[in-house]
Amino acid sequence: MNKVLIIWLSLVFLLTAISASADDSSAPPAKRIVALAPHIVENLYAIGAGERIVGTVEYADYPAEANQIPRIGGFHGIALEKLLALSPDLVIAWQGGNQQADLEKLEQLGIKVVYSKTKDLQQIPDSLRWLGQLTALEENAEQVARRFEQGLAKLQKRYRSATPVSVFYQLWPAPMMTVNGTTWIHQTLEVCGASNVFADATTAYPQISIENVLHTKPQVIVIPQEKSKKAQPKIDWHNWPEIPAAKHQQYIEVNADLLHRYTSRVLEGLSGLCDRLDASRTYYQKLTTAGKQT
Repeated sequence: MNKVLIIWLSLVFLLTAISASADDSSAPPAKRIVALAPHIVENLYAIGAGERIVGTVEYADYPAEANQIPRIGGFHGIALEKLLALSPDLVIAWQGGNQQADLEKLEQLGIKVVYSKTKDLQQIPDSLRWLGQLTALEENAEQVARRFEQGLAKLQKRYRSATPVSVFYQLWPAPMMTVNGTTWIHQTLEVCGASNVFADATTAYPQISIENVLHTKPQVIVIPQEKSKKAQPKIDWHNWPEIPAAKHQQYIEVNADLLHRYTSRVLEGLSGLCDRLDASRTYYQKLTTAGKQT
């Protein structure tokens, strides 16, 4: 057994280890944090707690300083001994985004583990405030949360009465995947006054075919640019001019980090997406006025 693990286990049994709950107001503020998801890292930096992060996972790359944080694993698993060597007083995990077996081991060792459970745009402010409580940076967190609430409300008001534009969100090209109406990404489309052509799919992230897209006839195809160790294949949509988006070259590429992470920065990505969808909306409205809509 590794020496680091032996030492840690000794400490665990010498001390009365308690896995404290997240709402334990008597707990001291976290000073040495391991953040097990990129969005957790971003939000900790946003409230001024970035310097307290002693370990994180792959793809946690914003802000630039985050690239200097030691890596202890990723979605497929955590290097337990590396994490223990960092002597964290708090591990913030992502419910559904980390391996449950790893988290259970940490809790069994007496490590305080709390869970980020954000799944909804409306939950981001509360998530920021929660991090503020964990770090005793409530005032900072409140300011960031309120800015987010105000920014989101402004976008919602702007596009609430907009003419819907139909969108195919090409989540992944091979196998081709998209999103249904229960997802975070669907919510972003709704804010922009867009309609998701696969909203009624029976699974959250369905695998689909070109034929499915042909059938739905989206006016716009949104293509997120993901960071991946494996290059994404490109789909030449020009081969299917039956699709309005292809015929009229209405493609929108977006930064996946801005739209797919549960952070305050989603407003930046959302604002850009809404602007570009609005440009497509205007394009089709002009076609309709000119009597050329197909």
